[in-house]
Amino acid sequence: MDEDTLQFYRRNAEAYAGWAKAPSTRLRGFLGLLPPGGAILELGCGAGNHAAVMLAEGFVLRATDGSPEMAAVAASRLGHPVEAMLFDQLDELEAYDGVWASACLLHVPRDELAGILSRIHRALKPSGVFYASYKIGHDDGRDSIGRYYNYPSPDWLQATYASAGPWTQLSADTSEIKSFDEAPATMLHIVVRKNAE
Repeated sequence: MDEDTLQFYRRNAEAYAGWAKAPSTRLRGFLGLLPPGGAILELGCGAGNHAAVMLAEGFVLRATDGSPEMAAVAASRLGHPVEAMLFDQLDELEAYDGVWASACLLHVPRDELAGILSRIHRALKPSGVFYASYKIGHDDGRDSIGRYYNYPSPDWLQATYASAGPWTQLSADTSEIKSFDEAPATMLHIVVRKNAE
């Protein structure tokens, strides 16, 4: 994780939680791909808006965020534990039916993303499902408030996923958003399934 980006979320946890949008409309489709009551790992849970839906639907959730301050805000809102965990601390083997990573892996430095995706691949059970979203671009850089983004192109991202383990792509689509700093961005949403051995 980029240290300046992590410090932004540590300093601004309350403000970011207050800004956080309604849960993604893609969450229901993701949950529909999982067994009822299945185990989900959420990376970068932020204010806990997606986690609240997962818990209400009866899934077994391990919610995490890289910022201890954000994790505390989410845990208070949810009444459910939220761990402070960086992406490179993920070390489980075949533990989860699904991994949900909404607008968080976009902060991983480009040269580290394949390694993080490999960790996610290992942590998923065979045929487990993984959702992530990224801001589309061509060169990494920082936004107007100093947060790092890897800004991948779809082709670069596809190659990076392929290098991290065998997946089957289930869907890929885009949406237009306005970021925390008010800048417009195009988001790429990718859902893949870990290939069964």
